[in-house]
Amino acid sequence: MTITIIGGGAAGFFAAITAAETNPEAQVTILERSKDVLGKVKISGGGRCNVTHACFDARELVRFYPRGNKALLGPFYNFGASDTVAWYEQRGVSLKTERDGRMFPVTDSSATIMDCLQGAARRAGVEVRTRTRVEHCRPQGEQWEVALAGGERILTDRLLIATGSNRPIWNMLAQLGHKMVPPVPSLFTFHIADSRIKDLPGISVPNARLRISGEKKPVTDGPLLITHWGMSGPAVLKLSAWGARLLHGRDYNFELQVSWLGEHTQATIVPDLQTQKQSRATSLIHKRSPYGAIPLRLWQRLAQAAGILPDTTWAHLTKKQLHALARELTDGTYAVTGKSTFKEEFVTAGGVDLREVHFKTMQSKHLPGLYFAGEVLDIDAVTGGFNFQAAWTTGYTAGVAM
Repeated sequence: MTITIIGGGAAGFFAAITAAETNPEAQVTILERSKDVLGKVKISGGGRCNVTHACFDARELVRFYPRGNKALLGPFYNFGASDTVAWYEQRGVSLKTERDGRMFPVTDSSATIMDCLQGAARRAGVEVRTRTRVEHCRPQGEQWEVALAGGERILTDRLLIATGSNRPIWNMLAQLGHKMVPPVPSLFTFHIADSRIKDLPGISVPNARLRISGEKKPVTDGPLLITHWGMSGPAVLKLSAWGARLLHGRDYNFELQVSWLGEHTQATIVPDLQTQKQSRATSLIHKRSPYGAIPLRLWQRLAQAAGILPDTTWAHLTKKQLHALARELTDGTYAVTGKSTFKEEFVTAGGVDLREVHFKTMQSKHLPGLYFAGEVLDIDAVTGGFNFQAAWTTGYTAGVAM
């Protein structure tokens, strides 16, 4: 049995190790075009490697995947986050859970995960070939022929594609008859030039609610961070993931609606502001934010945007100003004029159409002996370790099946 894996990333390594450990007689080879393997593992989580997320219920876990949630349910029951934790523990790597649920190695170093994967592959007898570029793959009877740059040909019984977003490979798969969903960016931050947030980088609120003007969905909640270029934070990243195709279609120019107070609306906040007006009549509105979630400097900008001068007391707040303030707090509109990649964690939506893959085995429905794992599939998740979990799960599933 010969198994060839194209792509030396997280999914490729996990599939290779699983295949070799499941069938020690198999000859398993990883082909990686770069000089180094596990590139995304190295830079993930600022060099700490966000291995997975402490979400151990498959039905809950799939809710973090804008694309792939239905398809992944079965595989997550077979190999989920708890299995990932156990897999690394068995190989001497302990993981820790941070307050937001993200899981990292206790060493806080991605090198720990890279060493673990490379060591496990070596012990299992996996051959790793770097600087090896694949030109083409084609069925050859019951096997697959892999043509390499330089003229070498490899015949293999099983072939796994785990290349992530690789245009030449995607073109090849399309030529072989697979439908490829065009790639668009996911997980990005928003460019916003607005006086209300200018010169406030680093200020954050713990639970904002965001939506795209004119759209009922998606709606996201979570921490929001003001940056030098606009807005970031989990609420923004989730909106960018769930709205990836919609926002791509708008060329990343759209109106963003922000509630700085989460689920509060104008209707629910107006009575509270009226209470503030009575109970704090002689206090200056600009002097103190009545909402602990909103830092003072941001509160002052929102009050200013509502037409409230710095020397205005709550008693002198007009009805018009009060409603304008309620609108700024719970339904402010901000013009987004572009995007930026979130740190180094570049993620795309798109890839092999999931309807063309058997998710019990990760094998192609069209081409026997051809398997897929990781981001080459039209699967992506919000930030927090979920994209790696999909890589471990699809890699494991394909490895066992191969």
